[in-house]
Amino acid sequence: MLTRTTSPAVDDAPAATHDAQYFEYTSSANPIGAKLISRVPFRNFPPSLYAEGPTRVVPLDLSAELGCPGPATGPGLSANFLRIAAGDALTLAPNATSQVCYVVSGSGSVTQGTSRFPFAQGDFFTLPGGADAVLSADATATLYYVNDAPLLTYLGTTGVRARFAPTLYPAAEAQAELRKVADDANAGRRNRISVLMGNANFPQTRTVTHVLWAMFGIVPPHSMQKPHRHQSIALDFIAGCASGVYTLVGTELDENGNIAHPTRVDWEAGMAFVTPPGYWHAHFNESNQNAYVIPIQDAGLQTWLRTLDIRFAH
Repeated sequence: MLTRTTSPAVDDAPAATHDAQYFEYTSSANPIGAKLISRVPFRNFPPSLYAEGPTRVVPLDLSAELGCPGPATGPGLSANFLRIAAGDALTLAPNATSQVCYVVSGSGSVTQGTSRFPFAQGDFFTLPGGADAVLSADATATLYYVNDAPLLTYLGTTGVRARFAPTLYPAAEAQAELRKVADDANAGRRNRISVLMGNANFPQTRTVTHVLWAMFGIVPPHSMQKPHRHQSIALDFIAGCASGVYTLVGTELDENGNIAHPTRVDWEAGMAFVTPPGYWHAHFNESNQNAYVIPIQDAGLQTWLRTLDIRFAH
């Protein structure tokens, strides 16, 4: 049986079509090229931002350049430095699905719901969204902290359901796994000498959460790691280095597979910098010491969408 419906009153039509727009395809399909939306900017953030002072969150905020609500370091990610004075506590309560922390210095504990565990220098840990987390410092602690709150703000969603439990990656275990990769006979042939943090809940993406990936990498003395690129933004933290370590970043390769007209980023232990999506980047270590880098990216999401498009220079 067919049910007949009546059309809305004519007076309702203007309200229903008020926001409708139409654009010619070739002038609108590439909003970056048409300068309708900005590229992700290069930016360096020095360790002096969190080296001293009271307990606080230091957002690495590029929202003005990105044209989005802040704080945001990329369209979908917010990177921050945390400083927690000895005896103090700091509550993290973002509208986010995923949070990743790397402990730069100090020690303490984290509590979220029924989960509680200690943290110390060199540890990584992840926290789901949907519940407040309290970080308490036994000794003054500094952390590098990334969440995906800007992504949820853009999607207009709240009320997150946890996809994983709070998870600790102790420094000794992470460093042992990296040494194992670095000591492998084929290490010198690989584009990167690194380990990816994984979580048993995400076997298809092999990433630290369903949205984020966290990599722990080494650049050996007097070496270079050839260019590669991917469509995920990289929020890079330098966990340790001597003078003479740097990254070259650019949009194109020359006929020899080197980055053409690159931007140079000189490393400093404790700094963070942004590698925009789609840019080629190569790491160089001209010092006598190992250098360590921790890129945190939205590559979990990009891998799930089949859009990461990671490529390596030959």
